[in-house]
Amino acid sequence: TESLTITPVEPSMFEKAQGEKVTLPCTFVLSEEDEGPLDIEWVLIPADNQKKEQIIIMYAVDRIYNHYYAAMTGRMQFTNPDPRSGDGSLDILNLKSADTGTYQCKVKKAPGVQSQKLQLTVHVKPARTKCSIEGSQEIGKDVMLKCASQEGSPLLSYDWRRVSGTQELPATSVLNKNTGELLLKNASQDYSGTYNCLASNRVGTDECSVQLNVTPPINTAGIIAGAIIGTLFGLFVLALPVYCCCKKHRDKKYEKEVHHDIREDVPPPKSRSSTARSYIGSNRSSLGSMSPSNMEGYTKTPYSQVPSEDFERTPAQNPTFAPSKVAAPNLSRMGAVPVMIPAQSKDGSIV
Repeated sequence: TESLTITPVEPSMFEKAQGEKVTLPCTFVLSEEDEGPLDIEWVLIPADNQKKEQIIIMYAVDRIYNHYYAAMTGRMQFTNPDPRSGDGSLDILNLKSADTGTYQCKVKKAPGVQSQKLQLTVHVKPARTKCSIEGSQEIGKDVMLKCASQEGSPLLSYDWRRVSGTQELPATSVLNKNTGELLLKNASQDYSGTYNCLASNRVGTDECSVQLNVTPPINTAGIIAGAIIGTLFGLFVLALPVYCCCKKHRDKKYEKEVHHDIREDVPPPKSRSSTARSYIGSNRSSLGSMSPSNMEGYTKTPYSQVPSEDFERTPAQNPTFAPSKVAAPNLSRMGAVPVMIPAQSKDGSIV
């Protein structure tokens, strides 16, 4: 007859959230026939059948051994410090998703041996859930509200609700709870408001919010024109200092050249010969207008009075010219007035 019995556990599956604590029960009853030493052993059975079972903690010969499984060192212990009392339950603290697996409790006291398997699933609560808007928030357009949790064990479920206005989703909305997408078709200004998304799984929830503002269509042509005008104005502002700098540089260069070089647009000073020619030409024109009848009242201007630079010399420097004797032609036949034309020598004096 069996003397040792383990109290059955129903249900044998446990679901906990990451970071929480779990107690895997393993209580037993001994009888008078059980005379051997008491051994209690907890084993983790891997999901891969090719891998060996891993001893987690053990009680034997009135001593606890808990150094077999490094991944749980410091996070596991017997619920009762004295398992001989009939309670060999196991506490696992600060659960991690890697702790998910099948755990087996083995109790042995000769001649009795009993075991029991328990399934543990560690879920991750939804966390860092973010809401966003995709699409143009204009009247008549389709708008997509998105919701996604960056952390969380499957299966995650998403639910949207409106927290402002009528607090009801628009009639044209389409919700996908698995992906967290809420499609608002043919949006109107009445759709504007605050929307809240709730992400949930078996062990927890998380939420986020987003503000939707449906507005009239944007004047694209005006925006483009404004952008072009702004760009041109910006280019003008950038080019103006460059132009002023170049102009100033050219002006300085021109002033420097004028200061050191002779200007080509200034006429040279007149020579004595040109002065004499201009004076004689003026007298010739006046004589040509005279007739032989009025020649008697005409007084010739002596050549010594022809304006030139020699008049500015001192009397000692001015040479004395003797008038040449030239036979006067018959004025009545020629119809012209004879004029004495001085000639210019190579040194510039009049002969």
